[in-house]
Amino acid sequence: MDLSKIGNFIAKSRKEKGLTQKDLADKLNLSEKTISKWERGRGFPDVNLILPLCKTLEIDVNELLTGEKLDNDTYRKKADENLVNLMDKTNPKVKYVLSVISIFSTIIFLIFVVLLVTYVIEDLWVQIALLIGSFIIMILNILVGVIISLNFEIYECVHCKEKFVPSFKEYIFGPHTLTKRYLKCPYCHKKGWDKFSIRKNKK
Repeated sequence: MDLSKIGNFIAKSRKEKGLTQKDLADKLNLSEKTISKWERGRGFPDVNLILPLCKTLEIDVNELLTGEKLDNDTYRKKADENLVNLMDKTNPKVKYVLSVISIFSTIIFLIFVVLLVTYVIEDLWVQIALLIGSFIIMILNILVGVIISLNFEIYECVHCKEKFVPSFKEYIFGPHTLTKRYLKCPYCHKKGWDKFSIRKNKK
C-alpha cells in the first residue's frame, strides 16, 4: 500500500464532501491529529475504522486501499492486488511473533529442565546430558529467532531518523529493551537507543 497516495486520496475525498479535518475527526470520534497523520501518509486507519471512514467519505474499501477512484474495468484487478498486499503485510508480523514465542518457550523449557535436574533426577550423568541438551536447543532456537528477527525488524536512528537493519553482530551484542536497541547508525555514525518496528514487506 502506498500510504502517501492513500493519504492524498483521503484528503481529496474529505474536501469533496466539504468536510474539514475536524469535521471528519468528530464523525469518527477521533482527534484531528489522527486525520492529519493519515492524510500526510504517516499512518493508516485501524481495521475497525475503515468501514466508517469509507461510509463517511462515500468511497469503498478497495478505492481507499488503492488511493484512487476505480471504474468497473479496474475494480476486480485492484481488489485482487489489495488482497495480496494485505496478506504480504501480515505474514512478516506472524512470523516475527512466532519467533519471539519460540525464544520465550525455549527459555521456559530450560528453566523446567534445571528444576527437574535440581529436585528430581539424582543420576549425575543424566543431569549433565539433560543440561547440555537443553542448552544446545536453547542456543539453536535463539539463533533461529535472531535470524528471523533480522529479516523483519528495522530500526530508526534516534538522531538522523534514517531507517536501517543492524548487522548480526550488532544485533547480538547491542543492549536492548522491549522496544529499543542500543546501536550505531550506519548513516550518521552516532550511537543511540533506536526504536524498532516490523517491516511491512521483506525485501
